[in-house]
Amino acid sequence: MKIGEYFLKMRGTTRGSPPRVSNSEIVWSWIGAFLGIAAVAWVSNLFFDGLDVSLMIGSFGATAVLLYGAVRSPLAQPRNLIGGHIISAAIGVLCWKLFNQHFWFAESMAVATAIAAMHATRTLHPPGGATALIAVIGSPELHKLGFLYVLVPATVGPLILLVIALVVNNIPASRRYPEVWF
Repeated sequence: MKIGEYFLKMRGTTRGSPPRVSNSEIVWSWIGAFLGIAAVAWVSNLFFDGLDVSLMIGSFGATAVLLYGAVRSPLAQPRNLIGGHIISAAIGVLCWKLFNQHFWFAESMAVATAIAAMHATRTLHPPGGATALIAVIGSPELHKLGFLYVLVPATVGPLILLVIALVVNNIPASRRYPEVWF
């Protein structure tokens, strides 16, 4: 490939912006995201309040976008949701344990390896990259969890979000979730 062709690829395409979704789709996305994040927060407060453990991590915000705003996306399906978070959390914890003396390396190794592992296992879920990164950049309390981080929050949180997605995304006739389980 010539250098000019390489840079021409960066122009993008002429397809334009994605089409606007219906007002109903916007409302159902909002309801799902609100209820999903509220459920995780409620369970966290109910069972983990006063402990050095939280069920809520930042990557769940991105997960909510996929589960409630892009319900038909392959990246939002249960296999990807659960597998992506679990695999990425385990890789993130392992990278922290092995490379925490070289913080920049632990961060980049966690995210890159999580992406490769999700690809290899057909569980690609973009918020998983954040779940791996959070395992490295998290607080001392989070680091004390060690591999418990894989269970709480990286398994329990997505399971709660999945239950809400199953309920909410199947209420309107225009939605169906999931497209596939495995």
